[in-house]
Amino acid sequence: MLLRFQSPLRAEGPPAGHRPSVQAANRLGQRRGAPRYLRQVLCHRVNPPAASASVSQGATVKDGMVKAGAGRGFYTGDDGYLYCDSLRVDDIRAQVKTSPFYLYSKDTIASNFAAYESALTGVESIIGYAVKANNNMFILRQLQAKGCGAVLVSGNELKLALLVGFEPEKIIFNGNGKLPEELAYAVRAGVLINVDSEFDYENIREAAAEVGQVAKVLLRINPDVDPQVHPYVSTGLANSKFGIRNSHLQWFLDRIKTESMVELVGLHSHLGSTITKVDIFRDAANIMCDFVERVRAEGFELKYLNIGGGLGIDYNHRGEVLPTPKDLIDTVRDLVARLGLVLVIEPGRSMVATSCALVNTVTGVKSNGNKNFIVIDGSMSTLIRPSLYDAYQHIQLTAPCTGKVENFDVVGPVCESADFLGKDRDLCTPDKGAGLVVLDAGAYCMTMASSYNLKMPPAEYWVDGDEVKLIRKAQTLDDVLAQFEGL
Repeated sequence: MLLRFQSPLRAEGPPAGHRPSVQAANRLGQRRGAPRYLRQVLCHRVNPPAASASVSQGATVKDGMVKAGAGRGFYTGDDGYLYCDSLRVDDIRAQVKTSPFYLYSKDTIASNFAAYESALTGVESIIGYAVKANNNMFILRQLQAKGCGAVLVSGNELKLALLVGFEPEKIIFNGNGKLPEELAYAVRAGVLINVDSEFDYENIREAAAEVGQVAKVLLRINPDVDPQVHPYVSTGLANSKFGIRNSHLQWFLDRIKTESMVELVGLHSHLGSTITKVDIFRDAANIMCDFVERVRAEGFELKYLNIGGGLGIDYNHRGEVLPTPKDLIDTVRDLVARLGLVLVIEPGRSMVATSCALVNTVTGVKSNGNKNFIVIDGSMSTLIRPSLYDAYQHIQLTAPCTGKVENFDVVGPVCESADFLGKDRDLCTPDKGAGLVVLDAGAYCMTMASSYNLKMPPAEYWVDGDEVKLIRKAQTLDDVLAQFEGL
């Protein structure tokens, strides 16, 4: 089904007589002190931008603002409005009939992938996108078409990756609790499988015997390097639930030597997520290289070194200079070359997080005691990272605002005091119905959405050139009720 917008999504400037200051616009959202169904498309054509507006990277900038319609991803245009690529977010809101919704920049995802691809020039490698970060099939197809691989942590993610068309040779099946039936499916598909524990090895061995096909495995070793991140996203320490005990490595090597249905082809480590110091990757890679040499000395012909993912992004929007994919790869380039291994990396957050915003509508503003609240229709059911991790994600309004700047908690309608999207944010007091976005919502947001309080996971759209397309339908109450039919 193809739906066309009735009114153009053009950058027509702010309301008559309104002159928002650059300083006020920059202040908004800062923390104080700190497959048939796949064919369904919502589509709109706009007039092509002027030549200068076609520039994304290095677009025209004046007084700290990007020329309206000329940027890539999410930015405030020089007219004071928030844009996604060439389109004004408020114009998209006017045409999308449900709120909240997730909005993506397809071009930003392509740019993020290109950064990794360029960084890996001259290195034999596999870019294995971490599907758990965002499993939207449109995004997966976009990355698969560019030659990307996939990293999975469940049998359903594996089935999805194969359905999308990822090459089995570029698929890595991770996880500390892989089920026997999932492992049988993985062995049959011919994907690479990480060994995470003694019982995991035994399950892989039994799955290979059942299928009658050799399982190609990597040993996930904990290098015991502190990534200096939130403990919930730290995965490579000695006391982590993931990976094998370094002291028990020989147990695995001895077992694999005598097992004809299991082939050891590589080693793997994963330090965690939101990492902002690439020297941590270097420390871990040095440790892993020692393990590679030890395993090779035992007679194994290793092919892969998987250093995981976890590169962080600038959630705070304070202009911090964070490591790039090139910075990451350059820290391990010489080590991988010396060992003659295929480098596997597992970007997730750094691939998709910056491509997306959760677009909400303001329900109202209230005060209790000395606390001010902006109540929106999005919630912890829609985006749980702030409630779960106390994570900061940048928040701003979608249009110029003349209200008083106050300090607010931005909260949702879910019946929990933990239902917040942001705390202590200096924002212009918005009117009812105003647009408000939570930025950098492309990773671990929609994939962690729930139906708590029967607040349903929302629809997803992306901007593709001069079109806005529906790329995932919202769940409805009818979808929930259907689960009980016939019982």
